[in-house]
Amino acid sequence: MALTLSSAYAQADSAPKESDLERITVRGAFFGQQVADSVKTPTLLINVPQSVSVISEEQINEQALFSVADVMQYTPGVSIGLGEDHRDQITIRGQNTTADFFVDGLRDDVQYFRPLYNLERVEVLRGANALLFGRGGGGGVVNRVTKVAEIDKDFTELSAGIDTFSAGSVSVDTNMVTGNGQAFRFNGVFDAIDNHRDFKDGERFALNPTYSWQLDNNTMLRASYEYVDDDRVVDRGVPSLNGEPLMNAQDTYFGKPGFNNTTLEAHIAKLRVEHRINSTWTSNATLQYADYDKLYQNLYPVNFDDTAGTVTLDGYKDTTSRQNTLFQVNLVGQLEGFGVAHTLLMGAEYGDQDTENARRDVFFAQTQDDQVTFMFSNPLDIPAMTLTDPVRDRASEVMFTSLFVQDEIELTEQWMVVAGLRYDNFDIDVADKIEAANGSQDGNNGLLSSSDTEVSPRLGVIYKPMDNISLYASYSKSFLPRSGDQFLSLSLTSQALDAEEFENREVGVKWNINDALSINAAVFEVERENGATQDPNNPERSILTGTETTGFEVQMVGQLTRQWEINAGYSNLDGEELGRVVDGDIANRDLAQLPEHKFTLWNQYSLTNDWRVGLGVLYQSEQYATLNNDVELPDFWRVDAAVYYDYSENMQVQLNVENVFDEEYFPSAHNANNIGTGEPVNARLSVQYQF
Repeated sequence: MALTLSSAYAQADSAPKESDLERITVRGAFFGQQVADSVKTPTLLINVPQSVSVISEEQINEQALFSVADVMQYTPGVSIGLGEDHRDQITIRGQNTTADFFVDGLRDDVQYFRPLYNLERVEVLRGANALLFGRGGGGGVVNRVTKVAEIDKDFTELSAGIDTFSAGSVSVDTNMVTGNGQAFRFNGVFDAIDNHRDFKDGERFALNPTYSWQLDNNTMLRASYEYVDDDRVVDRGVPSLNGEPLMNAQDTYFGKPGFNNTTLEAHIAKLRVEHRINSTWTSNATLQYADYDKLYQNLYPVNFDDTAGTVTLDGYKDTTSRQNTLFQVNLVGQLEGFGVAHTLLMGAEYGDQDTENARRDVFFAQTQDDQVTFMFSNPLDIPAMTLTDPVRDRASEVMFTSLFVQDEIELTEQWMVVAGLRYDNFDIDVADKIEAANGSQDGNNGLLSSSDTEVSPRLGVIYKPMDNISLYASYSKSFLPRSGDQFLSLSLTSQALDAEEFENREVGVKWNINDALSINAAVFEVERENGATQDPNNPERSILTGTETTGFEVQMVGQLTRQWEINAGYSNLDGEELGRVVDGDIANRDLAQLPEHKFTLWNQYSLTNDWRVGLGVLYQSEQYATLNNDVELPDFWRVDAAVYYDYSENMQVQLNVENVFDEEYFPSAHNANNIGTGEPVNARLSVQYQF
């Protein structure tokens, strides 16, 4: 069955709407809910040979999700990390990452908390993704799809909400059509940050104006600018005791108010052109420049001794500035060749990322060191401290050029093949200013560079016994050169500059039960070589190791009945390091922050035309806090609930209650003594008004 273009494409004499530039009819279904921007082609998800989860704006709003971590908690195969409480950090298929984030298909690897206020959806692609996204993505990637100005309607939506702990937000989303194929849209948010933890507060302000201009029937120009200002208290959680998190300390703050703080100021400007070349080929090109200034300073627990009644703290101040220039172009063609249908993707990408980072340790007069042990009290009575001269002062420049090609080949009505290659060239230069000042007598002049050339293959085979069922097998390979933030915690040696390598093998099934309900399942294996992971004996450093993760995932999404919507998922993961030998024996350890079992369920049921209810259930089995497997986070169940009331056609009110049964739980960790505590029962009241 050949791929066909929509009627709007075929009729050159009729003026297409904005959506015609993107909506291509593929085997009878429109490019919409059942496709993902992340795959870069108008391919139905049932024909994509890997696991993909799509979390819509509606689900984000209805569950009152506030952060990337909130979204990931309801996504199978993904667990959240504490991220030192200044950044998003997740583990996908056993691969812990702060860098595998993208926005509208462009790299977004700066360490910060990403807001959700301006999103259409979040797409989670599991499995190695180097062909589409370049370096990294060994376990998967998270792509945020942002809202754009719409040229066919005016609207405004105002939202406000507040919860039990006085955390709240106010947001606006307004779109104005100015005529002549042009429109402006503005999204803005103010977040007041608070929770159950003592001294925890902060605020975030973000705005995102966008502009769309349909230049002619075939060309759309889009421009956007985003500003994010984030200022919040840093809270690295509670320490451990006797191999488990310190209990009954859900509110106790193990830091110093007034010192523990993180700030971010980001400016992100983007220009995108979408062009329909002819009835067969479409193209798009995106240019983005972004500037980030980040500060992060904190004291955090490294030990708790209940016998002596003491706590030990460490600390530092870290500053980072980053400038990213990214350019990407994609060309998509749907054509016939040699008697079969092809969807051909060709693209190129260029990036220039400049990073400067400096760190100062805290200095306690009492110990003449960056650590201090003192009697525990609540709140802590912390001895006097200052900051040292810089103990790290580095600058790095990463330049990369990429070329990729992929062909989706429909051999018959039942068989499809997806095959492609990506070529990447990375040049990385690092200047260690402290080493440079010390001279080159020790053999290190502070200047290091690395150049990597990598080819990443992707191969998938799809069999469709019926039009709504697909069975697939896939192989993909990815790699990660050291770059940007990945340099900061490694000793600068030749081995540390070698690229990490990932191999992903996956077999799965996808079944569109009907137009409103689908179920997907997959088994997989991910191998990682020369991987960087946190040193369990020194949380400020990283070590190199190999890993292997095997697992199973299943997810059901859609409507069971006209009144009942469901999003349910389960993952079973088993991961361990490779190649560790102790006293001549293999001594591989289980991977950290990798729960064996994770179950998620979100239901929504319409009682009447005006009233709906929601019920969510989360289960996460026990997991190790670090690679040394000394501290284990216990398993937990969490139940969430919601009530929705449509007061009028324009006004909706909702009440979300998280952790209905007030479970004490520990969803995440950064290391054995930085363990996040889950919120107790928390209610959030929200109102939305549209006009």
